[in-house]
Amino acid sequence: MGLTSALNTSLGGLSLNETSIDVLGNNIANAGTNGFKASNVLFTTQLSRTLSVGSRPTTSNGGTNPRQVGLGALSASIRKDFTQGSVTNSTSPSDLAIQGDGFFILDSPDGQVYSRNGNFELNSQSLLTNQSGFKVQGYGVDEDFNLVTTTLTDIQIPLGDLNVAQATQNVEIGGALLPTGVLGTQGSILTSDALTDAGNANAAITGTTLLTDVEATIGTPLFTVGETLEFTPSKGGRSLDPMTLQVTALTTAADFADFLDRTLGIQNGGGVPNDATTGAQPGVSINGGAFEIVGNSGTVNDIAVTIGNITSDGATVSMPFTKSASANGESAITDFVIFDSLGEPVTMKMTSVLESRSSNNTIFRYFLESADDNDGDIAVSSGTITFDSNGNVTNYTPNTFGISRVNTAADEMDVTIDLSNISGISSASAGSTLKLTLQDGSDPGTLASFVIDETGIINGVFDNGIIRTLGQITLSRFSNPQGLLEFGNSTFQEGVSSGPPFLVTPGNFGAGTIRAGS
Repeated sequence: MGLTSALNTSLGGLSLNETSIDVLGNNIANAGTNGFKASNVLFTTQLSRTLSVGSRPTTSNGGTNPRQVGLGALSASIRKDFTQGSVTNSTSPSDLAIQGDGFFILDSPDGQVYSRNGNFELNSQSLLTNQSGFKVQGYGVDEDFNLVTTTLTDIQIPLGDLNVAQATQNVEIGGALLPTGVLGTQGSILTSDALTDAGNANAAITGTTLLTDVEATIGTPLFTVGETLEFTPSKGGRSLDPMTLQVTALTTAADFADFLDRTLGIQNGGGVPNDATTGAQPGVSINGGAFEIVGNSGTVNDIAVTIGNITSDGATVSMPFTKSASANGESAITDFVIFDSLGEPVTMKMTSVLESRSSNNTIFRYFLESADDNDGDIAVSSGTITFDSNGNVTNYTPNTFGISRVNTAADEMDVTIDLSNISGISSASAGSTLKLTLQDGSDPGTLASFVIDETGIINGVFDNGIIRTLGQITLSRFSNPQGLLEFGNSTFQEGVSSGPPFLVTPGNFGAGTIRAGS
């Protein structure tokens, strides 16, 4: 019995040392494995065979100690060392290291698994995966690139396939305006020849006259049903973008006047002053059987309409305009481009004209126009800029303007304009100038690279300079990570004694932060 017990105890010891050697060999074999956690074997004694429990001391005997023979040792546990290991640098932005106690969450064919190994790469579907193809989990984003934190999803980084543009929301205009120039009191005044209404006994035309009844010479109508009119006037010596009007049986002379007005971008109301000489409101009207154009003041707003500016299906319409007054007033002009939500360029024109001055301040009026404003009128907005006696802007209003993108897939535009950097001091030789100094929109760009910050936020960098959030990598913590079951490929599964996974974002609840390129 004694010999058998000794042999069994020795055999058990050999088996334990074999286990210890196996664990050590596994540690050595994985010395270069990213995210590997070494293990060590903890031994404990087995029950002992008790020969005597000993005796208590008496008055005549000092007592005896127990006599027990050990039966060997047992493997109490194989414990992993989950303490923070060393971090090495990598050139790949998808290689990640956790500086803390958390685990990456991966989606495998057998369900969720967890890993400390952050050696990830993008697969053919632009999904972030580990070397075994398990998909990294985290939070995705909605169509506006806002994080959706209600459910986990596969992390996707579509390099070269995702395009994004940024609509302009803010515009800044700079420049210098001459306060001592000529006040703008007069707009252009142009009048057509008197026209008659063939449908009303050749009386002078009115707004209700059908356009097909308008005649310059009795018996010869200027317009016919079905033709397309095109108007290409000039303003400030620069040709405006043409606009068209389809003539129908119901088109009236008032419709034609509105067509001329919208093409010219004449602005009225909202404080825009009437013509100081005639008192007429700027715009296109019918007066005494003739079309009359009254423009806005400012030399850069001076209107010219010549023969050939109005055509019908390419042929010149014989409707001459006589100019009786030219626009005056110290003024400036600038053209600039902003972008809608699809990244399409929207061309803008801004003009300014000296409206009034006193001993305390100077006021310039500004006009905004855009041929890309899809409401059918190039006029966008008008307002004033007030300068104090030192040439500093004290007020400008309004500070926003809207651009219609109706009949396009783009959103309507609401843009804030900053005019506070314009100077109210300039020299006569330099005159008045305006220039765009900032606009925050951009044309379409393609996702070119990405950066993952310490909180797991994935920032996509587009080749037009835009940066957008693409998602966030999440982590899991366990109350007892020693209870996790190894699943292979440097991953673990939830074990019966590990406790359930506790979902956290990097940097919170002790999960640690993420270090990219490691």
